[in-house]
Amino acid sequence: MKQKLLLNVENLSKVFNDGEVETQVLHQVNLQVFSGEQLAIVGSSGSGKSTLLHILGTLDQPSSGKVTIDGEDIYQMSGRQQSRLRNQDIGFIYQFHHLLPEFSALENVAMPALIQGTNKKQAIERAKKLLERVGLAHRLSHTPAELSGGERQRVAIARSLINEPKLVLADEPTGNLDSNSGEVVYQLIQELAKQLGTAFVVVTHDKNLANRMDRQVTMVNGCLSDVDGSAA
Repeated sequence: MKQKLLLNVENLSKVFNDGEVETQVLHQVNLQVFSGEQLAIVGSSGSGKSTLLHILGTLDQPSSGKVTIDGEDIYQMSGRQQSRLRNQDIGFIYQFHHLLPEFSALENVAMPALIQGTNKKQAIERAKKLLERVGLAHRLSHTPAELSGGERQRVAIARSLINEPKLVLADEPTGNLDSNSGEVVYQLIQELAKQLGTAFVVVTHDKNLANRMDRQVTMVNGCLSDVDGSAA
């Protein structure tokens, strides 16, 4: 069956201006990601990987170029439409989990669904099922401070999936994890990509994780290329 094109990036550039100093971070980046695909973006620190991820998630504005998700130009959307896109269609996983410290694991995972307007009972039930799915059924009422690093990251993954997004953007999802916890994260990505058709774009320095994705591209000085060196 032919895969559906989900994310399309055309001639994307990003320039930062600091007074008279101009720094071009992204240079004419082109990229396509299909539904259910797992893509790793690798490259040295400062090469532009995280900047690209932020632009794909509407967390930063491009200087030029076009980004479409499901055929819709995300930078032609209003601020409200972009907020809805981030809540409903895009999930985010960060190296530092950004969980709310005063809330339990269950409440943290349910939060995006509650923001979306889901009935509280349904949101909590959905969050509970996701936490069970990531092996944390016994940690529902624990706050982030009471969880290990691997457990906190699994809570963050469950939170990113609560609204069943089309696309998950992950920035160093295994960066602070031991090898066992990193393996759990990888298995979750595999399972969810297959079962839900969720596409994953993962920025990582973890070579083991990158090599196990469906595809791998390299960022060098703001330019994107396939691992064999051809332009992406």
